[in-house]
Amino acid sequence: MSRSRRRFLQNALGIGGILPFMDAAAFPGTNTFKANEIPHRPQPLKILILGGTGFLGPQQIAYALERGHAITTFNRGKTVPTTQKDVFNHVEQLLGDRENNLESLKNRKWDAIIDNSGNKVKWVIDTAQLLKDSADFYLYTSSTGVYYPYLGSDIKENTKAVLTLPPGLKEPQLSEYSYGVMKINSELEVQKAFGEKRSIIVRPTYMMGPGDRTERFIYWPVRLSRGGDVMVPGKATDPVQYIDVRDVANWMIRLIEEKKAGTYNAVGPSSPTTMHPFVYGAHAAFSSPANFIAVNDYNFLKAEKIMEVIPWIMPVDENKGSALINNQLAMANGLALTPLADSVRDMFDWWNSDDVKQERRDKLVSGTDALMAREKEILAKWKSRKK
Repeated sequence: MSRSRRRFLQNALGIGGILPFMDAAAFPGTNTFKANEIPHRPQPLKILILGGTGFLGPQQIAYALERGHAITTFNRGKTVPTTQKDVFNHVEQLLGDRENNLESLKNRKWDAIIDNSGNKVKWVIDTAQLLKDSADFYLYTSSTGVYYPYLGSDIKENTKAVLTLPPGLKEPQLSEYSYGVMKINSELEVQKAFGEKRSIIVRPTYMMGPGDRTERFIYWPVRLSRGGDVMVPGKATDPVQYIDVRDVANWMIRLIEEKKAGTYNAVGPSSPTTMHPFVYGAHAAFSSPANFIAVNDYNFLKAEKIMEVIPWIMPVDENKGSALINNQLAMANGLALTPLADSVRDMFDWWNSDDVKQERRDKLVSGTDALMAREKEILAKWKSRKK
């Protein structure tokens, strides 16, 4: 996108202008193909997925089966998947508990292990040490949260991470630091057990797509489908990053197939972009007339308790660089990205399917603290303030 074109979009949004409908391919970070359309039939592998029934796992399983691999899952058997349900008829399912019961994993062999549920360092130590002679590769699903606090402007895989919690932390910093410290130390335990040449570390940014168990990203498909006066929080220069969960899942399988050990930031879009073009591109999934109103005063947003509407995060303090993660290594090693409008459309269709309860949909739109329910009042305050 040229500077003049981007400036036009930002100016139009800044005055709350009505933006014309445009295909998402015009926006940064949208490719013209989906990751699962890349032609290649690999040698069949036996893959163990620790977890497998949550947000990421079903997509990994579907793609792996499509490519001829055999899948085993290990979990407690309590989470019911809300996408790709049929694939579990073709999966070996082992039951256990990462806290205290790994018996079903013993005396088995796989080509690779994918660890989606490593949310305690102890769990990762236990499985990595147990399985280090049972598989060739261990892929750990980490997070760009390892870079918290996000103080850089070009955060790469070799950026130094915080390994221990600083003293005297209070919320929300305590939770952010704790998650990042847990993830980076889990990465190190994988590499300690398997060695760097047999370890694959993938650090996704905020993932979105069908099956999302949070209400973070779904706000935008639902809100944009309704049209009307749409609040766009943040300044025209605020960067955003996001990635379709299916792109992460598919790429992980290909990394294993190609034996690409290393650490990678799983981040989209492919080129730097900002919040306004993101909203414009996401709206391309719908035909609803929309009037985008930029609410660009941080103090006003803070007063209204709007610090983030994912993928937008107010770029201040520890979050200043949260959307400035470098993805060049991942792109050079085969990460392929679904067009934004396709991701938004697919997520919207899933949200309105039988896989999502009506109670959950109602809460997003009209719940006590729902932004969508507050938006009209917030915009009225904003317009009054401007006058």
